[in-house]
Amino acid sequence: MSFESERGTRINRVEFATAGVDSETRSKVSGRYKRITRAVNGEFWGSRSEIEHTLQVGSYGRGTATSASDLDVLVSLPRAEYERYDAYRGNGQSRLLQAVKAAVSAIYPRTSIRADGQVVVVDFSDGVKFELLPAFARSSWSGEGFDYPDSNMGGRWLSTNPRAEQAAMKEKNDASNGLLLDTCKHMRKIHAERFSSYKLSGIVIDSFVYHAMGDWRWIGEGDGPAASPGAYENVLLDAYNTRSANGSFAFSLSSPGSNQPIDVSRSLECLGKVLRVMAE
Repeated sequence: MSFESERGTRINRVEFATAGVDSETRSKVSGRYKRITRAVNGEFWGSRSEIEHTLQVGSYGRGTATSASDLDVLVSLPRAEYERYDAYRGNGQSRLLQAVKAAVSAIYPRTSIRADGQVVVVDFSDGVKFELLPAFARSSWSGEGFDYPDSNMGGRWLSTNPRAEQAAMKEKNDASNGLLLDTCKHMRKIHAERFSSYKLSGIVIDSFVYHAMGDWRWIGEGDGPAASPGAYENVLLDAYNTRSANGSFAFSLSSPGSNQPIDVSRSLECLGKVLRVMAE
């Protein structure tokens, strides 16, 4: 395979190390996902379903997860629960997170579980981590997406539209013949192997590549003459350098599909390090 740019030039494919989630990790994640789903559904819906009212979001939902990725799960709760916790005086959002924590703690009493700002973190001793985002589907008049709690700053409600993100990522990945997801996974691998002590969030990687890669895509061998090696990687690095003045200030970035603003400030330094390694 090779890269092809928007101008139709081609370069030989660099064999990205894009291993996704291994089978052992998938098996652990699947079993725990079902058990957690059943517990939350039992508490809030009176149901024992292992599949209803949840949505894989984050790296797993966007298709960019590796074995080192946390599993982000949106747990959809009845809208009546939103009204109930919104009516509390004094950070009903925090109380909602505690209620979800209690439901999961009942089935994993010896596991580290904590409420953390917007999510409930379930930190298993073998390194697998779940982040549960309790959320409420919006009514039709207020648009697509979900409202979710933020217990910071005294408590407030924020909004997200993960399905729009996932649809946009899929569309661009299909158009690039898989190059989008391959690039995002490759960058995660470099981060994990060389810069793990630095912060680099998955949504920053995915959103940056989505916007910076232009019309580059994988093409088959023998489909045309090759451009210079490293051209694609340097397109990404140039986009980073142009937007951030070589990392001296944080640039604006929005998520695919939903166009929600993303805070890149804590990930900016490491993003540059990863892109420079790719361009070497």
